[in-house]
Parts: sequence; C-alpha cells; structure tokens
Amino acid sequence: MLGVMSPRDALKIAEDRGLDLLEIAPTATPPTCKIMDYGKWKYEAKKKAHQARKNQTVIVIKEIQLRPRTEQHDVDTKLRHARRFLLEGDKVKLSVRFMGREMAHQDQGMTLLTKFIESLNDLCAVEAPPKMEGRQIFATLGPDPIKIKEYKLKHPDIKKESEEESDEKAAE
Repeated sequence: MLGVMSPRDALKIAEDRGLDLLEIAPTATPPTCKIMDYGKWKYEAKKKAHQARKNQTVIVIKEIQLRPRTEQHDVDTKLRHARRFLLEGDKVKLSVRFMGREMAHQDQGMTLLTKFIESLNDLCAVEAPPKMEGRQIFATLGPDPIKIKEYKLKHPDIKKESEEESDEKAAE
C-alpha cells in the first residue's frame, strides 16, 4: 500500500523495482493499480488453469437401447456392456423404444427395463427411475463407488481385465 500518487510516480517506482504497473480497478476513484511481475503472474495463472483442467472429471453418459422383443442373448450382451461402462465410472442411460403395435404392450418394455436395472443393482444407483416419454422409456443409472469397490473385492479377475484393456488402449 503506497497510497495515492500520480501515474508517473507509480510507473517510476515500478520501473525502479523491475516490475510492471497494472491497473486493477479503472472505474474506482482514484483508479487502483498494483505493482507486480505480470509475466510471472500470467504464467502461474496458466499453470493453475491447466492443473484445474487436469483434475476435473468428465462425466460420460453411455446409452444402451433395447426393444421389447430383444432376445435374451442380446440383452445379456448389452448387460455386459452396461456393467463394463459402470465399472469404468461412466453413467448408463437405458432406453426401450416401441414401434407400431408394440405400444400396446408397454408393460413388457417396463418389465424388461426393471429386470435390466435389478441385474445391475450390485454396481449402480438409479439416478432417474424408468419413465415414459413419447414412444420410449428412459432410465439413468450412475456408478455407486461403494458398490463398485465391494464388487471388485468379490471379483478380483475384473481388475485384471480392465487393466489389460486400458494397457491395450494406451498402446494404440
């Protein structure tokens, strides 16, 4: 805090110290300025922004689409995919699409979706329960960290598989 002074005097003090004079609040009366190393401040701000971007987690929503007449084998395959997505930390959006006369049997689609959710119950938390919108039923599942940790303790082979897959992705 050097007090109120003329711009010339402030600039001379900044130059004597080998620093820059920055105007912080130009609309204040009198305008507020700061004597600092602008290049160093800019560099540190850039580093902080980079670190913040590095630490943030991006939430990815993977969608799995089903039909009321989807065969059991296909449902099992989609279930394995959903399980893998949840173990990787991604959210899963389930949708059952009805076409034509299938709209008359919406209960079959709802049953399929509830069975699907129940089979993934050991890994996830239901974020949005099944709800009908137009010709589709949607539900959103999110990974539950506590359940995933318990699941990985019960299934140690899952860790090895996911590590091998991540190594393969890194090699590509």
